[in-house]
Order: sequence, then C-alpha cells, then structure tokens
Amino acid sequence: MNQTEKILPVLDKGFVRLVDFIGGDQRAVESARVSFGSVSKGPERDKKLLEYLLEHEHFSPFEHSVFQFHIKCPIFVARQWMRHRIASYNEISARYTEVKEEFYYPEKFRAQDKSNVQGSVNSENLDNESMLKIYEEALKNSYSAYKKLMESGAAREMARMVLPVSMYTEYYWTINARSLLNFLKLRTDSHAQYEIREYAKVITEIFKEKMPWTWEAFNRIYVKK
Repeated sequence: MNQTEKILPVLDKGFVRLVDFIGGDQRAVESARVSFGSVSKGPERDKKLLEYLLEHEHFSPFEHSVFQFHIKCPIFVARQWMRHRIASYNEISARYTEVKEEFYYPEKFRAQDKSNVQGSVNSENLDNESMLKIYEEALKNSYSAYKKLMESGAAREMARMVLPVSMYTEYYWTINARSLLNFLKLRTDSHAQYEIREYAKVITEIFKEKMPWTWEAFNRIYVKK
C-alpha cells in the first residue's frame, strides 16, 4: 500500500488521506534555479538553496509542489480550515445526499481560557460525565429532527438546518506547498484549537515525508518551539 492509499485516523471518526502529490524538494530547487538558467548543484547546495529561499521569504518556488488530500472532520473544524483560502475545496453536499449520523464526541470538555477569549484549557472542575450526557442528548435530538423533517416531506437542503457543527463532513483539499506550510505554522501552534491541531499534526508527518528538506529548513526558521 502506498502513501496515497493510507487512511490516517484523526479524532474519533475523522481521517486524512493523501490522494495525490506532485513535485517535491527538487521541484522547488529546479523552479528557483531556472531564474538563472541553472540546474541542481548536488544535495548539499540544493538544501542550502531551499533554506535561503525560506529565510529570505522567496516562497514562489514552493508553489510548484502540490498536495491533494481527502479530509473527514467535524464541520466546526472545517469552517476554521476553510479560512485558508489559497487552496481548492470540494465538500460533500447535504443538498444532494442524506447525511450519516456521525458526530464528533470529545473525550472530555475543556473550560474557557480566561486569558484568551478564543481558547480553552483542561480543567479538573468540570463534570464531564454530566456534560457528555447533555451533549449526546442534543445530538440525538437534532438527528432525529432531521430524519422526521425529511419523512414529513422537507427537502434535504432545509432539513439539514437542524444539524449541529459537530457533524462530520468530507472534502477534497488541494493546496500548494507554500500555502500548506502557512497552514501548518498556524494550525500546529498552541493557540490553535485542539481538534484542528490534531489534523495539522498528521498532515505535518505527510509533508515531512514528501518534502523533508523543505520541512527541516522551515521548521528551523519559522516553527515556534
């Protein structure tokens, strides 16, 4: 089984799958050197060139390497994900298909971070058992309402309005290496939401495998420790 066939699980029901990849470290090198009518000058000098490009923010050569992923994630994760607009997305549509009863169930709830309005923190003061029961009941009620609305004649595009953002969705995501590095820089940061960080971790490993020289240099220059 090659990399493009692997389904890499994320969260409780999600996954990341690399569908296709073109380019690589050498493609970035070739794209940069063509400006001077030059070609590869060997691994060591090529690695140094990639580091120079990243350090001096000459990013365009990295746009010639492209990743295509199949993603399955909760809708609230997808909505954060799609803020990264220099990419192409095609998402499954609940107008055309009846959605499955697939919701994200967190292992535990987090409390609001008092010093960061958009963040959360682990807390031992939460009654997770009680909160999970409230959560599960709401999900079951929403899906039951969805089914009843369709049975009563409502169109799929309207019945879906009762479904919560914890429902899983799927989409194809095509993105060049330059934009993907920006995604990984932001979404592996400790300030990013836990759930999207879990996806970014998996995608980081794929990037490291496909473009190891680029990742090594980028990680050294840009990624916060």
